[in-house]
Amino acid sequence: MARLQLRNLEKTYGNQFKAVHGINLDVEEGEFMVLVGPSGCAKSTTLRMIAGLETISGGEVRIGDRVVNDLAPGKRGIAMVFQNYALYPHMKVRSNLSFGLRIQNMPKAEREAATQEVARILEIEELLDRLPKQLSGGQAQRVALGRALIKKPEVFLFDEPLSNLDAKLRASMRVRIIDLHRRLKQEGKPATVVYVTHDQTEAMTMGDRICVMKEGRIMQVADPKTLYNRPANLFVAGFIGSPEMNLMQGRLEDVSDPVFRLGNQSVHLGRELGCRLAFAASSEATVGVRPQHFELVSADAGSGLNGCISHVEFMGHEVYLHVDLGGVKVIAVVGAADYEALDRSSGQLRLKPQAASVHVFDPASGENVSLAREAA
Repeated sequence: MARLQLRNLEKTYGNQFKAVHGINLDVEEGEFMVLVGPSGCAKSTTLRMIAGLETISGGEVRIGDRVVNDLAPGKRGIAMVFQNYALYPHMKVRSNLSFGLRIQNMPKAEREAATQEVARILEIEELLDRLPKQLSGGQAQRVALGRALIKKPEVFLFDEPLSNLDAKLRASMRVRIIDLHRRLKQEGKPATVVYVTHDQTEAMTMGDRICVMKEGRIMQVADPKTLYNRPANLFVAGFIGSPEMNLMQGRLEDVSDPVFRLGNQSVHLGRELGCRLAFAASSEATVGVRPQHFELVSADAGSGLNGCISHVEFMGHEVYLHVDLGGVKVIAVVGAADYEALDRSSGQLRLKPQAASVHVFDPASGENVSLAREAA
């Protein structure tokens, strides 16, 4: 396995549309890196440039100690797993797995040993004599994974490999892929992986680190916990998390002991937040609160935001409350027991953000200004 480095990587098409804007990214040997973002953010384009399937307009791709910009895909030391499996329909699973080794003129006995080993790792021994049309979606994806694994590449590339599967099978395959990555590392054969998805659940549950992209630019690279708890900007805050973070535009006053004014209401956010803020004067601001970080407080509580329940989603042990705070729509996630104990006769409630979990964003730059002093 090898380290992957992207340096000032650019992609410009013939119509002068610039899809990738000079991105820089390091993927360490044995790391599982996820590229995530909305459709059109150039994550697949970036992956295809790494693979050699798209020409590079500027910058460089380095795999190990080699710059591979001008190398053909087959000479880059990569293996790619596609969304549509791309299995040869006329070949049995055994031949699909070993085809690349046959092209390399590997002796038959060695090919068979490698095929059996990969089949054992992926638990597909009983499928070796089937044709692709006889496989389920999950089985076909495991064969596609095995065809990449058998090549022992320096870098594995995954392009939305689970998007054609149903929800239950996607969850199962996520676990299989992560277990495989962990097992290879334990066996001293660490796999360097770049995995593209638009699904933040896949990103958050699979990645050692996650690269969040928007319009061909990197917004933040961090481990899942950091992305969730310390988003660098408004885009990451709104993209990561389900339900997504509530973003409320208002005015922050007395920033040493901040009070947030939302329309004709206000809520005291506490001195702990004031210690984290990067600015010292009252100003317009966007305050971010994750749905899980609202507290239900009584009507006579000293500080809070009054709202009207517009919709309720019962999710089992949790309840999603859609609340109108005087024209500002938010979602609060509360425990089912707390919801049952709530006096719902009037349809009104009072919410208070958990001060330690509040984020403040500069509405002009989008930067999270409640992290600056925390990081210092």
